[in-house]
Amino acid sequence: MAQENAEEGSTQAASDDAIPEVEDDFYKLISLPIPEGVILEVGGLATLPDGSIAACTRRGEVWIISNPNVSGNIKPTYRRFAYGLHEPLGLAYKDGDIYVTQRSEITRLRDMNGDGEADAYDKVFSWPLSGNYHEYSYGPLFMPNGNMLVTLNLGWSNSLGHGVSLAPWRGWMLEITPDGQMTPVAAGLRSPSGFGFNEAGDVFYTENQGDWVGSGRISHIEKGDFLGNAESLRWTDLPDSPLNIKPQDIPDTGEPLYDVAKRVEALKPPAVWLPHGILGISTSGILNDNTNGKFGPFSNQFFVGDQGQSKIMRVALEKVKGQYQGVVFPFREGFSSGILRLIWGSDGAMFSGMTSRGWSSTGKELFGLQRLVWTGRTPFEMKTVRAMPDGFEIEFTLPVNRTVAADPSVYQITGFNYKYQAEYGSPVINNKKCTVRGVVVSEDGLKARLVVDGLREGYIHEITAEGVRGADGKPLLHHVGYYTLNQFPDGEKLAIAAPDHSNHAAMASSAKPAATKSAAAAKPAAGTMAKRVTKRPASWTKESDITINVGTKPGLKFDPSQIRVKAGSKVKVVFHNNDDMLHNFVLVLPGTAIEVGEMAMKLGLEGQEKNYIPQTDKLLYHTKLLQPGETDAIYFEAPDEPGDYTFVCTVPGHFYVMQGTFKVVQ
Repeated sequence: MAQENAEEGSTQAASDDAIPEVEDDFYKLISLPIPEGVILEVGGLATLPDGSIAACTRRGEVWIISNPNVSGNIKPTYRRFAYGLHEPLGLAYKDGDIYVTQRSEITRLRDMNGDGEADAYDKVFSWPLSGNYHEYSYGPLFMPNGNMLVTLNLGWSNSLGHGVSLAPWRGWMLEITPDGQMTPVAAGLRSPSGFGFNEAGDVFYTENQGDWVGSGRISHIEKGDFLGNAESLRWTDLPDSPLNIKPQDIPDTGEPLYDVAKRVEALKPPAVWLPHGILGISTSGILNDNTNGKFGPFSNQFFVGDQGQSKIMRVALEKVKGQYQGVVFPFREGFSSGILRLIWGSDGAMFSGMTSRGWSSTGKELFGLQRLVWTGRTPFEMKTVRAMPDGFEIEFTLPVNRTVAADPSVYQITGFNYKYQAEYGSPVINNKKCTVRGVVVSEDGLKARLVVDGLREGYIHEITAEGVRGADGKPLLHHVGYYTLNQFPDGEKLAIAAPDHSNHAAMASSAKPAATKSAAAAKPAAGTMAKRVTKRPASWTKESDITINVGTKPGLKFDPSQIRVKAGSKVKVVFHNNDDMLHNFVLVLPGTAIEVGEMAMKLGLEGQEKNYIPQTDKLLYHTKLLQPGETDAIYFEAPDEPGDYTFVCTVPGHFYVMQGTFKVVQ
């Protein structure tokens, strides 16, 4: 055993100097060329029997893309199949026909004469609209019985600062028969952009942060479920509604949703939470891996796209005591635009349909279609995490260094939650570190069972395994996952003694002077102005030299985007967030907006609580983080040094594009 451990340590040390592996080593991104003049703002995708792809666009067109696999020197060809549709945001193929979901209806498109273009645009079923810009409609998703599922987005009220259901069934999932008969399925949806089946045939949908939604999440959805947003409940008295609760029945207490669900019977907790700003900001398409290993070692797991951060996450689910729960991991970043739709190609590669219109994205392109291909190499990852009666079991894709993986100190676990409230989003609440009491690694090195104290039902648990190494000494490609624990499973607990904490108090005490000194050193020098002053300074003889009103425009933009002031002048900025998401106003040194934004993103679970304001001298002044419809005013003195400073929203994902120029002149 000693020789084995020495060999393992030697292998680890030898590989520490190797070039770190990156996502691109395992999953390659290939951009499909798009003909000039084709604005492929993808709203929906479907793979056709001949391997070609159908794509609908937000501009109302449907395109058929032949040879999408981009093999050899043959480029894809594009043929317009249909046009004149009203912002279709979903598309499906069934028995030779293409179905799209427009704003107000499901439409069946048919090529009657075989010329490659749709001749018949037949309404299958329609629903009313109020005209609100936020009334998006998604689907259809075909069920095994031939019926279709659609989901209807809530509207948005800038004056109220929250979602509104202004027309029947807004905020609902509906089931529709081929002959146009409708049955309402479930309520409480806010922005249900993506939905699909798992391997068991159960339906899951993705939700975006907003009012009543503290963070992005994935929920199992069944008939009669209430998924959380109270606005849609105004229609529960309509015929065939499977629910009878009303908006006033939903308590707005700020407790975790899991706790409120104990008192509101229809309210269903999510299967998996996606921490906002860490694993995306606008959850979109969801896709189950049914490729039978063509896409790597993650069969029957979900892949979930994000529109704002142009990336994909990976979700592994399990069912415990009749409820779904599971873990989400980072998977692949670097897509060229905002991901809206995901499908499998005929060869088992993944296609991502993208658009940035309306919300912008970290990917700089306005739209795009990319193909994600597995290279055949297996990444060293946490493959999944399973709940145990006394902790978690981590399964890896490749064997670990058993000695290293058996050390409890290489794991850190923190439990946290979000407020269930009518207000937009939520900071992280009730966060508390858990103690890893012991670890048992399987003989094959593929599993590590962690005995953990302090786990809580209804909470998300950040599981970090940064210190784990593979049998070859390499680190994990992604070392963090987030497990939503809805139920503890039954079963045998491991007999592991509690750790000795007798020296911890002394160690903590000896560390305090250094921490205090560090905190003092971080304070601004005497006489400098605070970074957020919300009342006119007493030393100012008048309100200000200049008052600047700043608002927002669609597409993550400030209004105005350029401000001009004199060096050293007394400035009042009134920032009004008239958008439908959270924003702040942050003034930074020239050329540092992205750097400061990335610092804000690294705040992790504390980001929203800290208004996404990092501690750095490159950040000059800032407002608080504003709810939709909220206003904040700050006072400061313009820099003495002329130059082009930047004002930026440091919310994760926003800072890449939501910037303006603060020009200081003599």
